[in-house]
Amino acid sequence: MNNPAMRDTFEVANSPPDGISSLHFSSQADYLLASSWDNNVRIYEILQSGQANAKAMYSHEGPVLQAQWSPDGTMIASGGCDKAIKLYDINTGQSRQMGTHDQPVSCVRWVETGQGQSILATASWDKTLKYWDPRQPNPAMSVNLPERAYAMDTKKQLLVVGTAERHSCIINLSNPSTIFKTITVPLKFQTRSVACFNDAAGFAIGSIEGRAAIQYIDESKSSNNFTFKCQRSGNNIFPVNAISVNPVYGTMSTAGGDGTYNFWDKDAKIRLKFSDPVGGPITCSSFSRTGNIFAYAISYDWSKGYTGADGKIPNKIMLHACKEEDIKPRNKGTKR
Repeated sequence: MNNPAMRDTFEVANSPPDGISSLHFSSQADYLLASSWDNNVRIYEILQSGQANAKAMYSHEGPVLQAQWSPDGTMIASGGCDKAIKLYDINTGQSRQMGTHDQPVSCVRWVETGQGQSILATASWDKTLKYWDPRQPNPAMSVNLPERAYAMDTKKQLLVVGTAERHSCIINLSNPSTIFKTITVPLKFQTRSVACFNDAAGFAIGSIEGRAAIQYIDESKSSNNFTFKCQRSGNNIFPVNAISVNPVYGTMSTAGGDGTYNFWDKDAKIRLKFSDPVGGPITCSSFSRTGNIFAYAISYDWSKGYTGADGKIPNKIMLHACKEEDIKPRNKGTKR
């Protein structure tokens, strides 16, 4: 690569030709899926060399806003602007529509109900959260949200939905039909991203103002809540489009409209790595199951509206080989 600082970063061949809306590594194998505004979901096999091969693709009838692997790696669920929820079977290579929302489906996550099975949770701009058993044609239950869903994540028994008007809806999946608590996040502007901690003790949430917040569920730990600046350059402020938590180390990444990504140790409250600009806004990201590969997508993020869509920003999926010192937690007090 031309930039020596990115020699450990590889571009994925056959990246989507339109905006890339989500990335997600399988927890069971070296596969990465990507959803796109070109109406498709693509599956890539990650090779030992760091390169990737396109393996499969299936389509929606509108832009796909999010796609996720099932915990066992055998299914993919996706949703988008066609209001449809689709399932793709890895073994058969067949996709089918499972259900719909009344408005675009913005969030898709497989959740653990505590009963030894995984079900699908979908959230929409129609202000509802729905749970689905893939074996049934109708939702198992539906939950009314205070506003349109913009971001969602889950870990263990924790499900967090970030909505319009700065609401964060916290759900204990042992009682999935009820919102356990709704809080107003301490960030002043629209929520863009959310990621739950590995221990399910809390979550990180990012907004369009170039800031992120660390929020714990247990009120006795509220003194550990804090906000911090991330996607900013001088006086310029950019949206925090993506937050990902490393599955091995529990450290986290933020990435966004400034075209950079950061790795953070939230417990020590330090930044572990700051990247050079990558050539365009970063719209989404994901860590591999072993935590040593960081995937991110370069695409226009619409933060400057229609006038900013001049066709000059490429659409690329990049794979970065992480150094241990960039993703491993530091002792508190260590400076970098």
